[in-house]
Amino acid sequence: MIGELEAVVLDTRDPHRLAAFYREVIGAEIVVERRDWVTIADRQGRKLSFQTAPGHEAPRFPDPAGSQQFHLDVHVEDVDEAERKVLELGATRVPNANEDRTFRVYRDPAGHPFCLVFD
Repeated sequence: MIGELEAVVLDTRDPHRLAAFYREVIGAEIVVERRDWVTIADRQGRKLSFQTAPGHEAPRFPDPAGSQQFHLDVHVEDVDEAERKVLELGATRVPNANEDRTFRVYRDPAGHPFCLVFD
């Protein structure tokens, strides 16, 4: 082994706003907060960090000429209730995302795709 994963880092124009969004989505706490960087950690210690990227452009998904670049899967018990909450927090549903009966696709406030995954 060369090293251990420290965090997943997302570029955004507003790291504080995006951190606040994901804090609510996954029930995390802020563990580092600076002007251009915020890190949150969930109850298991998994970290997401958000860094200022003034020129950030959201992925063009599901545009076949673009890609997701990456996405986060968030497991939920009640997808309809979870959808209501993420939409209230500023997420948007991705139309025509080839969803099936186990996930729904959204964009966070900075445009990164993420899925609500359910059984």
